[in-house]
Amino acid sequence: MPPDFSREVHCLLGLPFDAVNMASAVLRIKTAAANRSPCFLSTPNLNFLIASQSDTAFRNSVINSDLIIADGMPLVWIARLLGIPIRERVAGSDLFEQMRTDSNNRMSVYFFGGMEGVAEKACYKLNAEPSGLVCAGFETPGIGPIQEMSSSESIEKINVSGADFLIVSLGAKKGQAWIEHNRSRISVPVISHLGAVINFVADEVERAPIWIQRYGLEWLWRIKEEPGLWRRYSSDGLKFLWLLVKCVIPYAWLMKRYKPTRQEINSAAIRLFDGGGEVIIRLNGAWVQDNLKPLRKCISGLVLLGKDVRVELEQVTYVDSAFIGLLLLLYDDRMRQGRRLSVCSLQKPVRQIFRYACADFLVDR
Repeated sequence: MPPDFSREVHCLLGLPFDAVNMASAVLRIKTAAANRSPCFLSTPNLNFLIASQSDTAFRNSVINSDLIIADGMPLVWIARLLGIPIRERVAGSDLFEQMRTDSNNRMSVYFFGGMEGVAEKACYKLNAEPSGLVCAGFETPGIGPIQEMSSSESIEKINVSGADFLIVSLGAKKGQAWIEHNRSRISVPVISHLGAVINFVADEVERAPIWIQRYGLEWLWRIKEEPGLWRRYSSDGLKFLWLLVKCVIPYAWLMKRYKPTRQEINSAAIRLFDGGGEVIIRLNGAWVQDNLKPLRKCISGLVLLGKDVRVELEQVTYVDSAFIGLLLLLYDDRMRQGRRLSVCSLQKPVRQIFRYACADFLVDR
């Protein structure tokens, strides 16, 4: 199935994010579980964002998700600075707790991963109290290659459980890769790597107080609880500062310097050409969230042709995060189909926007 091109997705430093609040995210998950429709949930935080800058496979695993939420206050702060409508943090742990407290709509979960004995403890503790979640099973696969953790026995055990929500805890990169490797074999509708959830449920790690979370200081609390994390956080912090200097501040300055006129937005137009083995989309004008509807409809139809897609932007004067987010959905669809997306002929300001948005991997060199 092609992606849902009607999703309001915005590009933030190379990753797409759904502009949803907690209530909307919970509703999407519950709807997917009730309909048994596949939903790969990714919860990028600052560590995800930093890792995606240098790891293409990891970045693509996020892009290939069905719902992507901002799990980190630094991401929300950057979005606000850049005028991107990601207005609140939707942490994976908070999302889990929201469903846990909703006893009127019960769901079953399966824990896969964690340290020895932790998933088992989390499962028993979850089932020991009345809540909106019940544990249908667990497995601790240990430490090893993804292939060893993907045995037919493990996948069958997950599927037979009949769970609604598979929670993976293998470390961010390995967890996302394991899901990508196995999602076509898994019948559980909702899948996500929520590394800390199993530890929180098992009371192995105490969650930071709400006021600490609100001020974006949960990383300090996590270091207190898990001292070994300081190396990762210090490394991510330095790389984050470099991203601010290299991309975020120049992007904010560029947006303040240049705003598209209403005429540029109203004159936006689409022309399609059949280039034989590829479809060419030639655009002009300024493309922003408010005028993307015709382009969404156009893309939804042309992906069914199963061809490569080339997007020519020679006559485009401005694009925003929603436009690049839409291209990321198209990029995801072309990857799934084994086809190619190329974005070419950019004017200098538009090329700068792609570079500062960390989305220049979409652009032909």
